[in-house]
Amino acid sequence: MKLVAEAQRRRLLKAGLCMAWLGVATGEARAGSFDDFFAAAKRNNLSALLTPLLRGFDVNTQDEKGQHALHVALRADSLEVALFLANLAGVNVNATTPQGETPLMIAALRGHTEAAKVLIRNGADVNKAGWTPLHYAATHAGPAAKRLVELLLENHAYIDAESPNGTTPLMMAAQYGEPEVLSLLLAEGADPLLRNQQKLSALDFAIRGSRPTSAEILQAHNKATQPKGKW
Repeated sequence: MKLVAEAQRRRLLKAGLCMAWLGVATGEARAGSFDDFFAAAKRNNLSALLTPLLRGFDVNTQDEKGQHALHVALRADSLEVALFLANLAGVNVNATTPQGETPLMIAALRGHTEAAKVLIRNGADVNKAGWTPLHYAATHAGPAAKRLVELLLENHAYIDAESPNGTTPLMMAAQYGEPEVLSLLLAEGADPLLRNQQKLSALDFAIRGSRPTSAEILQAHNKATQPKGKW
């Protein structure tokens, strides 16, 4: 246990957290339980998170829901903790929850572009099987959505990735995402004519989701790309 704690201490110091280590060493932070660790991740309390790590706590421990601290921090928008964990040696950046969600998927869904960059740089899988980070980024409704989709495509995300039921990122964007993301995916070559296992196309998703702007974008694109004389 002492060797593990020493290894963790050296990693933290290497990450530029010398002052945090000094604070722990002088008794400024004493908590270190399982509950404290995950509470710190959720509350964006980096100093409280460091204490159990310095004592040898396994950073890849799962909580009672099967989540790692990195999942918890990203989901709670605890970005200081999330960025620290994403950069920490030994963290499993491809850990999955029982629902199959990776940290990169959660970062994409929550609109955390900087965290997504760090995760990708440290080996996060952009093209995991099943639901992918691009599906999640296409679903995000917020100002970060377009940049997240661009980031994933720049890192070779498969644009027509199919979920277990055949749903594509374009379909998710059509029903849930930003119209500019829908336009971006179409401009980058996403196929609007694909259908999932329920025989629904991206246009069907837009109509089902009462997204008239997205439906108009898809209709205009489909009309413009049809061979002349076929419409």
